[in-house]
Amino acid sequence: MKLYFAPMEGITNYTFRNAHAEMFGGVDKYYAPFIVPTENERISRRTLRDIVPEYNIAPIVPQVLCNCDVAFAKFTEKILPLGYDELNINFGCPASTVVGKKRGSGALTDTLWLDKLLEKIFENPKITISVKTRVGFKDHAEFDEILKVYNKYPISLLIVHPRVREEFYKGTPNIATFEKAYNESSLKLCYNGNIYRVSDYENIASKFPNTDSIMIGRGAIANPAIFREIRGGAPLKTAELIAFSKLLEERYLALFNSDIYTLQKLKEVWIYALLNFPEEKRIIKAVKKAARLSDLNSAINSLPEITENR
Repeated sequence: MKLYFAPMEGITNYTFRNAHAEMFGGVDKYYAPFIVPTENERISRRTLRDIVPEYNIAPIVPQVLCNCDVAFAKFTEKILPLGYDELNINFGCPASTVVGKKRGSGALTDTLWLDKLLEKIFENPKITISVKTRVGFKDHAEFDEILKVYNKYPISLLIVHPRVREEFYKGTPNIATFEKAYNESSLKLCYNGNIYRVSDYENIASKFPNTDSIMIGRGAIANPAIFREIRGGAPLKTAELIAFSKLLEERYLALFNSDIYTLQKLKEVWIYALLNFPEEKRIIKAVKKAARLSDLNSAINSLPEITENR
């Protein structure tokens, strides 16, 4: 199965992706965090900065958060000259500021509207279109009608995160809902949700062997070596995590020339990386309270070796 790195807004920008590809690799494609094109908004070079080829050393797929076929078409025209052959539509984002405009998982509240949007988008597509989706807004039963809509269109890859919007990221993904897609759709499928360990990957791969790919997000921030581990490589070491953090620090400092902003970006990563050290309460607290880069580095440099049963 192919392995994809999920987009995570605010974290997996090109600086992070490039550093990850250099240090760990093992990823077939990185999906970039969403861009929000609108019908009347001029799409500037700054808007596209994260996905311009000269800033990316690894293969990426741009993603849009879109509720308008005209905006989608305009965005497509902007990225075609950049050499991309796939554009991913986000029907999964659960943020309140997003769903109220029928973007992200807000599009799933009205399957008739969703159907009309996709019909217009697929009338004359100039690029391959994949979809990343949740399975409903309030209830998993909604996926019956949502899947019927998706099955009508030549979606190149359906990335299914089997939670509804109201669950956000709580609890565990509903594997039975993913199984519905596996059994009732002819589309190529990608599973996404709560892959934190190699055993999590193996459970999905064995249960759904014809799944095209598996996408990992939070689990790959926590363990940036997870793709390597899945492919039979060495497990993550604490020294690697610290070296990765230092590489990110150097590049963020060069990019932003700001200790405070760099510290904020690193803390976003360490929120997940510290899941490898659940017993280290003192260090976890020190990282969260760090007011300077030196405070954060002092804390992480005292981390013990990662145990196998993390």
